[in-house]
Amino acid sequence: MVEAKRQELAELMTRRRQLVDMRVAEHNRLEHAGKSAARSIASVLKLLDKQLAAIDAQIDDHMDRHFKVQRELLDSVKGVGPVTILTLTAALPELGQLGRRQIAKLVGVAPLADDSGNRRGKRRIWGGRANVRAVVYMAAIVAMQHNPVIREFYERLLQAGKPKKVAIVACMRKLLTIVNAMLRDQSMWDATRHLNLASGA
Repeated sequence: MVEAKRQELAELMTRRRQLVDMRVAEHNRLEHAGKSAARSIASVLKLLDKQLAAIDAQIDDHMDRHFKVQRELLDSVKGVGPVTILTLTAALPELGQLGRRQIAKLVGVAPLADDSGNRRGKRRIWGGRANVRAVVYMAAIVAMQHNPVIREFYERLLQAGKPKKVAIVACMRKLLTIVNAMLRDQSMWDATRHLNLASGA
């Protein structure tokens, strides 16, 4: 039953992304359009805006009826917005069910070996769920500015000499670890507790 509702949510999420992509494409065409074409594009943009508003209302209602608790927990985290909440709920059902290393690997933010024979390559992130990783990246960027726990973690990594790219990925992993623990424990955001959790890389 829950999986059927999650699948329905995933379909709504996919359709929303398609509409957003169409709107971006039409908006880009508008920049180079003549008067006649511009009128047509403006009409299409108006229709797309109506479709987006309608699907956002459907998503909101679906989340409220079937995933209200998870949404409230995730919404308590500064940096985690509606699109991130939607994506984590629809595309990462394992959140709160796996350990931190497993969930990081699943999303593709765990540093993996790039070794071959006797060669030892750099550890890097690859694989995983690209759509989830993209929203976790955006959430981490916002959290690095507005979430004191993630901001302090990021600044500490920079002070330790970590490159910015490495520090950002570490913040993505830390944010994912925190929300994973929150869903596992069914607990709201607690700055004191999560500051302690963020004390390790």
